[in-house]
Amino acid sequence: MKTITSLLFIFNLLLLQAQTYTLPTLKFQYAEYEPNIDALTMQIHHSKHHKGYVDNLNKAIAGTKMETTPINELLMYASFRTDAVRNNAGGHYNHSLFWEILAPKTNQTIISNQLETVIKIQYGSIDSLKKLINQAGATRFGSGWAWLIVTPEKKLMVTSTGNQDNPIMDVAKDRGIPILGIDVWEHAYYLKYQNKRGDYLDGVWNLIDWGVVSQKYANALQDSLLNEIEKDNWPALKEFHKVMSQTFHPAETGNLEPLRLRSNELLAKALLLKNSTPPVSLNKPEIQKAISQLVKNCAEIQKSVQKNAKDETLKKQITVAHDTFHIIQGLCKD
Repeated sequence: MKTITSLLFIFNLLLLQAQTYTLPTLKFQYAEYEPNIDALTMQIHHSKHHKGYVDNLNKAIAGTKMETTPINELLMYASFRTDAVRNNAGGHYNHSLFWEILAPKTNQTIISNQLETVIKIQYGSIDSLKKLINQAGATRFGSGWAWLIVTPEKKLMVTSTGNQDNPIMDVAKDRGIPILGIDVWEHAYYLKYQNKRGDYLDGVWNLIDWGVVSQKYANALQDSLLNEIEKDNWPALKEFHKVMSQTFHPAETGNLEPLRLRSNELLAKALLLKNSTPPVSLNKPEIQKAISQLVKNCAEIQKSVQKNAKDETLKKQITVAHDTFHIIQGLCKD
């Protein structure tokens, strides 16, 4: 009996270790968010809905490489994820941010001069910004979120997404790093406000801690994720990267067949990249110069394939092309 008990203990311990994500603790007691959000709604929202996203995300990634994949990477490539990973990773990220920016009036910190100045330049006033975010939340059909984000161009933008999607994801129309998000799922407000989403949107502003939002703004401006999102918004770069990966990595192990079969495609994608329009901040002379070199590298590979060159020659050439591509990737991070 003791042996069985010990085995069960070890099994449960292993299960706990496998759970990559955990439910964050709220900074305040449920009742402290009243009267703008009632205690029961906060309790159900946090301990039931958010916990459900965490538990289901851990189940969805269990036994896969995604157990050690950073949450931003799970989100960035949402279109490649299962529905379970996409929905639950989004649910966990979105709610975690929501709790961070909420605080009772007596515990709120003030907006930074940096953020306040940018808001006034772009929107005229904080009240004008609030109206735009409320409009985004009120007009979001069905369930979803209203956002204030920092775009790859380091500007503010108001947007919204459906369900548990967010602007980091490659499925979002407007992309960037969220610094403020308001949940407009009915479970966020229905017990107190019933179907009056507008009243909830007006009330929730009494809980927004602008000091926390300001810190998120400052952090977003320095976050390399903006560069990653910008590159991900350059389709030609993504398309070339895909073919490069599918030909270079087999070549590393001595399998040159994919490269021989797809050298035409590799060159075609390089030419498309050269002729494409990059995002504004990536439209640099040094990047264009490296892309021109990449086209030459791929053209040399194509000639070698046509001449039925030895594997050793092709392996060296694809390695050179791969290195050139990584120069481009590195320049994109500057």
